[in-house]
Amino acid sequence: MDKKSFLKGLTRNLLIVGLVSLFTDLSSQMVFPLIPLYLISIGAGAWVVGLVEGAAETTASLLKVFSGYWSDRISKRKPFVFAGYGLSSITKPLFAFAYSWPLVLIVRVFERIGKGIRTAPRDAIIAESTKSSVRGKAYGFHRAMDGIGSVSGAALALLLLPVLGFKDLFLVAFIPGIIAVLFVLFIKEKNRPKESKKTKNKSLKVSLKNLPRNLKLFILVSTVFSFGHFGYAFLLLKAKNIGLGNDTAIFLYVIFYIVYTLCTIPAGILSDKIGRKPVLMTGYVLFATMAIGLLFTSQIYAIFVIFVVYGIFYAMIDGSQRAFVADLAPPDLRATALGTFHTSIGLIALPGGFLAGILWDVISPEATFLFALALALGSILLLVFVKNKKPA
Repeated sequence: MDKKSFLKGLTRNLLIVGLVSLFTDLSSQMVFPLIPLYLISIGAGAWVVGLVEGAAETTASLLKVFSGYWSDRISKRKPFVFAGYGLSSITKPLFAFAYSWPLVLIVRVFERIGKGIRTAPRDAIIAESTKSSVRGKAYGFHRAMDGIGSVSGAALALLLLPVLGFKDLFLVAFIPGIIAVLFVLFIKEKNRPKESKKTKNKSLKVSLKNLPRNLKLFILVSTVFSFGHFGYAFLLLKAKNIGLGNDTAIFLYVIFYIVYTLCTIPAGILSDKIGRKPVLMTGYVLFATMAIGLLFTSQIYAIFVIFVVYGIFYAMIDGSQRAFVADLAPPDLRATALGTFHTSIGLIALPGGFLAGILWDVISPEATFLFALALALGSILLLVFVKNKKPA
């Protein structure tokens, strides 16, 4: 693919939103991969890690459907995006003053409120700034920019942690976060038609009811899968469980994000060509395969491969899920649909993360991965019943 062909359909707005995500994730990943390690260092158990991560995502998710709905109702995206990124940026330095796990939990929740406010309106901006025929590539590009920031942030965390320690590193993470907020100011919203009085008076309940049945089914499938999706926190715990140090664990995390970043645009382009469903199905199968590997492996080389597979899997589902929701949603309910999707998969994160931690502490790490395998297989079966819709 030549440069001109690759850049086709990638708009100025998309580039700016990508830079916002790049600098935000640079800031975030200087902090987030350290949180499970920091919690363990102050004596917290795996159940606390699951509780903190699950509560954070659930809090964010509670807001996503409401921010999406109000964004549709007032026909504005940018104010939500600015407020969300701003709140996340000013909250991160507070981790430096969180001396116990309950304080870490509180700060993590407040930081994720910003994510809850911005996510659905931002994803709607991406959908409205690109043609549907390149929507998968557009979301893939955005996730790649996100990934570049994540790799850079995690690499900085790996390099600076031995020098600065946890708390000073949390303070330094404030700088790229503020740069991201400044980039938001350059986003130009697409002029959207004014809503009719009837549409403006439409309640959230009615808006959700009007979402297509096939979209609702896909959101259900994604939610079931997310219940068992243990995430990178438990991969880091597995690395620690087999005796690896903090530096090696963070290095593996960097490898995961490098693979994710390299694969997310090709995965998006592939979903544009063959449809979202086959790409998502392949991703679910990869996750199930990875869960089987985690049941039996205890060698660093096998863990390395699993982090690579996790990167490929996450690249295949992250952008494609968003693009699929945007494809299936009515244009006037696009942010509402994206918010509903993000809320559904996030709300399940708290019980899913907590249960994963309990299974790890009370039974064994293998119980966590066996549970994930069962949910992945169930999701694969349910996805069969979702009608594929190839992009126009």
